[in-house]
Amino acid sequence: MLRDDKKHAQGLAAAARGEDARNNLRKWWGGMLAVACVCVAANVPAAVKPNILFIVMDDIGVDQMKVFGYGGATPANTPNIDAVAHAGVRFGNAWTMPTCSPSRATFFQGRYPFRTHVFNAIVSLDLANSQVSPFETTTPKILKRQGYRNGVFGKMHLSGSDLNPANNPLGDQVMHDLGWDYFTGYLDGGPYPIDTTAGGVGAAGTYQCGFVANKTDDPGNGADTGACYRADDSCGEISTATAATPGRACLEKGGIFVPNQACQSPRPDNLDFSKQNGYYTGSWVINNKNGATQTLPASSVKTRGYRTVLETDLAVDWIKKQPVDQPWMTSVGYSAAHTPLQPPPMALLPAGSTQTGAYNCTDTRQNRILTNQTIEAMDHEIGRLLVETGIAGYKADGSLDYQPESSNTVVIIVGDNGTYAPSVKAPFNPQRSKGFPYQTGVWVPLIVAGPMVNTPDRTVTHMVNSVDLFQLFGELAGVNVHDVVPKSHTLDAKAMLPYLLTTDAKSIRTTNYTEMGANIATAGVAPPPCVIPAVNSCVQVFPQKGVCEDQGGVWYGANGVAGTEGLSSCCAVNDYLKANGQPEVQLLASSQKAIRNNNFKLVQLARFNCETNQTDTVNEFYRINEAVPVPKLDNANAELLQQPQLTPVQQRNYQSLLAELEGLQNTAVSCPGDGNLDLVVNNKDLENWQTFSTSNGGHSSWYDFNLDGLTNEDDRLIIEQNFGKKCKASGL
Repeated sequence: MLRDDKKHAQGLAAAARGEDARNNLRKWWGGMLAVACVCVAANVPAAVKPNILFIVMDDIGVDQMKVFGYGGATPANTPNIDAVAHAGVRFGNAWTMPTCSPSRATFFQGRYPFRTHVFNAIVSLDLANSQVSPFETTTPKILKRQGYRNGVFGKMHLSGSDLNPANNPLGDQVMHDLGWDYFTGYLDGGPYPIDTTAGGVGAAGTYQCGFVANKTDDPGNGADTGACYRADDSCGEISTATAATPGRACLEKGGIFVPNQACQSPRPDNLDFSKQNGYYTGSWVINNKNGATQTLPASSVKTRGYRTVLETDLAVDWIKKQPVDQPWMTSVGYSAAHTPLQPPPMALLPAGSTQTGAYNCTDTRQNRILTNQTIEAMDHEIGRLLVETGIAGYKADGSLDYQPESSNTVVIIVGDNGTYAPSVKAPFNPQRSKGFPYQTGVWVPLIVAGPMVNTPDRTVTHMVNSVDLFQLFGELAGVNVHDVVPKSHTLDAKAMLPYLLTTDAKSIRTTNYTEMGANIATAGVAPPPCVIPAVNSCVQVFPQKGVCEDQGGVWYGANGVAGTEGLSSCCAVNDYLKANGQPEVQLLASSQKAIRNNNFKLVQLARFNCETNQTDTVNEFYRINEAVPVPKLDNANAELLQQPQLTPVQQRNYQSLLAELEGLQNTAVSCPGDGNLDLVVNNKDLENWQTFSTSNGGHSSWYDFNLDGLTNEDDRLIIEQNFGKKCKASGL
């Protein structure tokens, strides 16, 4: 699907590697060095500006990466990512937010979550108020002014979806309205649950990994031969004579495998091509430059197949269509390695990889191997992405030949948050991983490679934050984001370009910050409780039972372990556990913040107390470092406030970080009646309210000020009550 022809690939490679392109780019960077590093020239010819390839890996923390000095006892084999890392700069002290949507919002807005209200992974119950606003000045909007075309592929998870259209006011064209010229991907946060019926072939629970295994791997339900039906009604018979696992081979082709049968017409009535099946299906949304929107369901031939392959194919196809003198930014959001984990195609894995045909996709030990293989499959496709777009080539031995100085493309690879608990590699802490502001939850791999990198194959140890990528994108395009983003949109981004241009750049950040909280939902509406045994916590984040179970969770909502009606809160879960003689679980903090300097870290947690019906706020204080291979982490047994007394050095750092955190939070702005983020309540807000009150049935929007899920007369009244008001933060 969407493969290049050889002639086009050769021409593209020649253009990408041409001497003129190299000379132009060198001149451009030479001009940049003549000015202040953080204030780059704005009027750079389009033909000289570098392309930007931005790759986001899902749920992959620094603990997974051998090239960063970690990876545990059995790291994933990632030769292509390693090649990029060795050809560029590794940022060894990079923080994101603890979950995906807040991190991804910071990439493209440069603003912390308390400014944008994107506090957590966006789910169907979250109002538009906790989704990226069309009134933000996003990266594609800025780059478009510089002559760039902007494409985004796969997962970015910046909005709601069709799971609850009432809370997604921009609908399927949301990515276009946020600034992208072209989008093909998913609005949801990850692959759907594995279809254990394997497309309607068996009863629910029969095929735990979503495909029919062979007889050796599954003597009870497996099959060595059968019919492979495709969504276009074509069919072919397949057996172990041509595939080790016929059912898996059929799934990789986007088909449904009917064991022990020959093809027939019409196909069997029980086959269900509409049901999504983990990594092997999806519902794709397409936004074209003119705003036209198309949705391809899971039953489409084009949406069936392994996600990582399709995500790569689509990005390659779009890049190849761009004129050689047209600068572009392509953002590829890989679904890997988000749950649910499924065996990837063996063709994407290194020789000698563990055979996983007999896996059940639920066993923790198996899932650790599946995590490695999912990362390895993504690494394979990252290599193909670079080669098929002419950015790199292959050596005679099949390894990646990546020479950044031979291309006018900057390659950036980052993880969106820490690894999810069951897949965390030692010595990192699975109890404090994705979803928590501790080091394992927010410390991610970040790699930048390109022709401007001075002295490649080095590690920058200075602190950087996911918001800083927003400024880097601008720097690469020749624009200072602090000049073009309205002053009403307070930016938290700091410069990164000096770290690329010089080897002795001083640290730009003196502190680093991360946070997570509850997204804004209609009052009184909360997802049912889900207990995650891996972190001994109860969360109210997942609206659907299947999503809870994909996270390795135990569902306490309707039709869960507590019965047909289920329980309504995590407090009720602990009452239930106590009544049944079981130990209580910890409630996920409703607000989690962390701030650090070079040596110390302050964590502040606000957690609901079921006994007092109050929210308790506690501080934790740690000494941390990034030592390789065993860093000093913020584990519970290292909490400094638990010791009898802080040393004078510890006390000074503790008080300093407390003051920094308070000062930062004081820069938040509350401005009732202002929906377009200009901090003034005026006629523009009345006009925008009118638009949103009549679109999408008047449901949720950024003009729903009373947070009832409706944009109606009550919200107009709030505008009128505050009309003429100019807002300002207490800390500004």
